[in-house]
Amino acid sequence: MSLYLGIDTSNYTTSMAAYLDGKIIQSKIPLPVKDGELGLRQSDAVFHHTRQLPQAAERLFAEIGGESITAIGVSTRPRNAEGSYMPCFLAGEGLARSLGAALGVPVYFTSHQVGHILAAVYSAGKACDFIASNFIAGNFIAFHISGGTTDCLLVRHDEKEIIRAECVLSSLDLKAGQLIDRVGVMLGLHFPCGKELERLSDKSDKSYKVKPVIRDGGCSLSGVENKCQRMLSDGEAPQDIAKFCIENVYFAVRAMATEAIEKYGKLPIVCAGGVMSNRYIRDRMSAEFGAFFAEPEFSCDNAAGVACFAKYSYETENDR
Repeated sequence: MSLYLGIDTSNYTTSMAAYLDGKIIQSKIPLPVKDGELGLRQSDAVFHHTRQLPQAAERLFAEIGGESITAIGVSTRPRNAEGSYMPCFLAGEGLARSLGAALGVPVYFTSHQVGHILAAVYSAGKACDFIASNFIAGNFIAFHISGGTTDCLLVRHDEKEIIRAECVLSSLDLKAGQLIDRVGVMLGLHFPCGKELERLSDKSDKSYKVKPVIRDGGCSLSGVENKCQRMLSDGEAPQDIAKFCIENVYFAVRAMATEAIEKYGKLPIVCAGGVMSNRYIRDRMSAEFGAFFAEPEFSCDNAAGVACFAKYSYETENDR
């Protein structure tokens, strides 16, 4: 039985995962953030990953037992793009390379974004036979919406990178996850704020007519933060501010999806990233576009897709 190990050290979570016998087993530890703060400095993130990686590994291997590792995948950068870099990924890369050298197994390097997309594809049930799958062999549209990314991507199969994700639309300023976290902290919620903001918005019975700002190949969300600040100053209810924020994110994503379909045709849509675990956004995108979504455990930061990447890379390399 082959075991494929995935490691991801994002600015939110220390993540390890194993792809074993068609199933994903995960071990995740959130990075600690003090109340009222909006994330961590990169130096602090590297420190916490260094402390937490051994704990994540101990939990994972206690669950999977004594299976030998066949190959290792690790995210080393935010995107597969020139100049894409964040120091927090050095912690995972160092562990992956050390394990690969000690065990004599191959290590495959990918991006955090590719990991998110592959996790969504796996969770959506479309990756049983990845290389032969028509879903993957053909083009599809992917959304990666998180704290650091608001990207609409055209995804194609690639022999070396497994998938090649070309960004066709993106946020021009604030990322959707940044907006949600800033509004959440403004309302006294705990960072990262996505789940709490969703629960708060469920208490609102209001609906807003939202016209998203789309120009120059992307969406603009900074004005939404300013509007939420004014709503709070004017004494509007926190649940209504939360609902307004989430509706703005949805309508921005909807507008980007509509533009991508007009340009590339009615391709399948796969949604990844922590923001896309929001139930309101999931339900609306599924109903309107038939979009495929990862389950919440595969939406937020995780190493599941990176473990899938190790498997597919190893199989591709050894099928030649």
